[in-house]
Amino acid sequence: MTYREPARAADRRTRSPASFSAPTAVPTGITVYGCGPDEAALFRDAAASYGVLPTVTEAPASEANIDLARGNRCVSIGHKSRISNSTLLALRRAGVTYVSTRSIGYDHVDVAYAESIGISVENVVYSPGSVADYTLMLMLMAVRQMKSVIRRADIHDYRLPDVQGRELRDLTVGVIGTGRIGSAVIDRLRGFGCRILAYDARPETAAEYVSLDELLRLGDIVTLHTPLDEDTYHLLDRKRIERMKYGAFVINTGRGALLDTAALLPALQSGRLGGAALDVLEGEEGVFYADHSDKPPQSKLLLKLQELPNVVISPHTAYYTDRVLRDTVENSMANCRKYESGNLHD
Repeated sequence: MTYREPARAADRRTRSPASFSAPTAVPTGITVYGCGPDEAALFRDAAASYGVLPTVTEAPASEANIDLARGNRCVSIGHKSRISNSTLLALRRAGVTYVSTRSIGYDHVDVAYAESIGISVENVVYSPGSVADYTLMLMLMAVRQMKSVIRRADIHDYRLPDVQGRELRDLTVGVIGTGRIGSAVIDRLRGFGCRILAYDARPETAAEYVSLDELLRLGDIVTLHTPLDEDTYHLLDRKRIERMKYGAFVINTGRGALLDTAALLPALQSGRLGGAALDVLEGEEGVFYADHSDKPPQSKLLLKLQELPNVVISPHTAYYTDRVLRDTVENSMANCRKYESGNLHD
């Protein structure tokens, strides 16, 4: 789906976290790649009030559809597909100098390379409550063995689960990464009365900060919220998984490669870990966001994890709320307007 049309003014129920100047008479053209129907409707409805003229396509940015960006200095990309360096170079040659990614993470685009060829890359800010709420849900599902409970109930087996559940107030939760989302998780956990430990290279909130080793040793639940980069790739590798408290649970709503999945699997199979709840997974590209019901995906690790009764997997959906979609769309347009006006970092 591709369209180019001026948008209707939107009845915006929430204020965009990004400030922006009033639109001028000449709208800013932006090309929006990897845009699903839900986002497309928001772009269409809010574009006029932001003074932008969007060209929208469901296809991710690639060398095959660079022509859609010609004439626009700004493009918006999604997080579902990696943008290759050759595509970035093609965008630059087409006149693009600014890329706004509709995500918090940058791991799907080589920011250093983009900057080296004259393209600025910026993320968006969206409500941290979406991922924080989902993280708490996954924690509760993990410690209450909900996968087994639901599977049994679906076949009308209403016996009690084989393993007793645990209450959060009796547990220690270790939060790795205390940015906006990690801090929102901590805020929610306080209401459960559990002990909360935090680890971050740059402490950003009021919490009991400890070393990573101490957090892994003491945490009954370890939840990942740090950005993915060279330093955090496989942050939980085999050695660190072995240092975790026996029977602990791992929650990952950050990025799949923060966790060494090949090392996680035997720890779960042996009972060394009590369970895992994963909204993101290594190798999810090309698997998540598609219907594979007629043919299972080829990922052996994914299939083995899904066989385990103590593992919950969801397809990178923690962020997916109406509020977040509004925030990402509105921020994308506001950022492009600010870039064009020369006030990007105001």
